[in-house]
Amino acid sequence: MKDSVDSPRDGPRAGGRSGTPHGSGRPDRIVILNDSASARGGATALARRLALHLASEGTAVTFFCGELGEDAAAPDGPLSEQGVDVVCLGQARLLERGALAAARTGLWNRAAFDRLTQWIAAHDTPQTVYHLHGWAQILSPAVFAALAPVAARTILHAHDFFLACPNGVYLEHSSGTVCARTPLSVSCLRTQCDKRSGAQKLWRVMRHRTLRRYLQGQDWSAVAMIHPGMAEPLTRGGIDPARLRLALNPAEPLTSERIPAERNRRVAFIGRLVPEKGAVDLAVAAAKLGLDVTFVGEGADRAMIRACLPDAVITGWQERASIGRHLQDVRALVMPSRVPEPFGLVAAEASLSGLPVIVPEISLVSQSVAEDGLGLSYAPGAEGLRGALRQITEMPDAQVREMSQRGAAADPGLAQSPDAWVAGLRALYAEALQGAPAKARAS
Repeated sequence: MKDSVDSPRDGPRAGGRSGTPHGSGRPDRIVILNDSASARGGATALARRLALHLASEGTAVTFFCGELGEDAAAPDGPLSEQGVDVVCLGQARLLERGALAAARTGLWNRAAFDRLTQWIAAHDTPQTVYHLHGWAQILSPAVFAALAPVAARTILHAHDFFLACPNGVYLEHSSGTVCARTPLSVSCLRTQCDKRSGAQKLWRVMRHRTLRRYLQGQDWSAVAMIHPGMAEPLTRGGIDPARLRLALNPAEPLTSERIPAERNRRVAFIGRLVPEKGAVDLAVAAAKLGLDVTFVGEGADRAMIRACLPDAVITGWQERASIGRHLQDVRALVMPSRVPEPFGLVAAEASLSGLPVIVPEISLVSQSVAEDGLGLSYAPGAEGLRGALRQITEMPDAQVREMSQRGAAADPGLAQSPDAWVAGLRALYAEALQGAPAKARAS
């Protein structure tokens, strides 16, 4: 692995380290920052995908991360072998550290601050753009302080609500209800919403106060949100609405041909088998309805799922290329998340593959799913989930086929193509360099 602190490829050296944006609108280099370079899903997968896409087009890319994780085991190989310069702190995620070390570095990661500050001092140019993805697991609020001198050329990507909400999801875990409070208000501080303990909530509040100190004191170029429904919660949490930009996530089908959902009866779940994803909720509901389920994924709830639904098919972790073969006998994809997720990649990918999707109303994609005829939306809770499962099972096959065909046609769709996604981000980079006035594009 080549460490770009010492020698970034093909990029100009020091000079023009001011945060004032100017220039042609074409970056010399894109610096992507993320907690991990691992091949895990979610924000990390998108950050990797972006780095590889930009590098393949000839753009100089540096990937600044806390850990490499499974980078070497990724299907596309290590980033450093694909034309991307990698700067890695060699650290572990918070939950993989001791309690005291996690508490301390989670509030302020001194190594991340020092390393990034050094890199910027040595290699920044007026045409360098910074794109921050995940920071809450390793990099900490310290990364915002290090980026402050180049804030005007920095895009903050809101894959979740950690920029606005201390627990990152606007959810009261104790009751399972969506939180409508203003973050760090008196009401917020008095509410124990953390899924672990009151002490953990206090720690999150301390971290969020540190974050706000640096987040709200700088003129960041833009905050990219992955769904228009994120605008209000982000603004409520103190994000300047004039900085918001819509950057729908990219998605591609999991199969080369449309799955004939209308012929099938079983349903499927794709993702981590953990409480917040609701896999056990699906198993319980399916058991009561006598419905067959395929669980594509792995996690701590595997045994509980098996106990609830002995005949369930649990495939374990699958490479993306092999997921489609487990869906050929599936009628619908269920995303029974207990938290208000801003985006559901598996829902978008399943819809493009021809599967109607079933999502809770707390998911931000639920309105699109229901209004665009791509599946069903249900009121959170056991009764709502059972009702949606019963409805898709009893729905006439012709209606299921219409949903299936509509999703496979991607008109309308829950996401955008990878090329359109990268083009949109390139437009944000150009805006950052040109110093264009920020205009809200959320609708």
